[in-house]
Amino acid sequence: MTRPMRGIVHTLRDLARSRPAIRLWMGVLALIVLVALFGPLMAPQDAFAINPLAVLQGPSAAHPLGTDEFGRDLLSRLLIGIRPTMLVALGATAIAAAGGTTLGIFAAYGPNWLGTTIMRGVDVMLSFPPILLALLAVGFWKSGVSSLIIVIGILYIPHFARVAQAATLQVVRQEFIEAEHSMGAPYRRVVATGILPNILSPLVVQATLTLAAAILLESGLSFLGLGIVPPEPSWGQMIGTARGYLGQNPLYVLWPSACLALTVLAINIIGDALRDHLDPRLRQV
Repeated sequence: MTRPMRGIVHTLRDLARSRPAIRLWMGVLALIVLVALFGPLMAPQDAFAINPLAVLQGPSAAHPLGTDEFGRDLLSRLLIGIRPTMLVALGATAIAAAGGTTLGIFAAYGPNWLGTTIMRGVDVMLSFPPILLALLAVGFWKSGVSSLIIVIGILYIPHFARVAQAATLQVVRQEFIEAEHSMGAPYRRVVATGILPNILSPLVVQATLTLAAAILLESGLSFLGLGIVPPEPSWGQMIGTARGYLGQNPLYVLWPSACLALTVLAINIIGDALRDHLDPRLRQV
């Protein structure tokens, strides 16, 4: 395990010890991750099996959460539907973190003209709502997990770039960076050993915020029919379909909405707690 990763693990451990209430939300998030990994194995029935005799039924022994408009088991589809959502969110966050951090470091540590060009481009992208840009991009690409990962990842690169640029500007003014320059250290070494480990904390917080935002954005696109392709389920797609059957089975829309809200809430609470824990000014309040 690398030193930055060990630092993240220690930070999470310290956070859990100092704020016991966060343990509950960490447990919720860990459970969600386990379901995303092993959902198909946990599903009690075939999530794609159509049963015309069990259409839009309420909870029962055979179907604990009821059925959808094709008689498919909702519990099984919920357990499977989290996987594409988490794949999109994690993949998009990874792309955004890698691209945005690189651009932010270049903008703060490179020539002035390069930094100005990068940050003006970042400002232009930040001036548009992500859902609007996502709708424009997805409209020209085929729907699916890979397309959503790329589109959403690119949309959130500016957020990481802004955070990385601000954090790097603070680090490059430190004496140890000047000492490395005076000893003739190459720029690549300064970035890898001097800058990147010292800007990791705000980037981790930004990653949690981006993860939650990517989940909501993917769910919104799937809700509009521009995300995950049926019959593969996703929570946003299930909510979009269920709104047409509120009169027949109101629980149909409740279950995926509750799961989506709980996931985003857990990530946001952990992200806020990380921000408070890593920022000494907020910790003293």
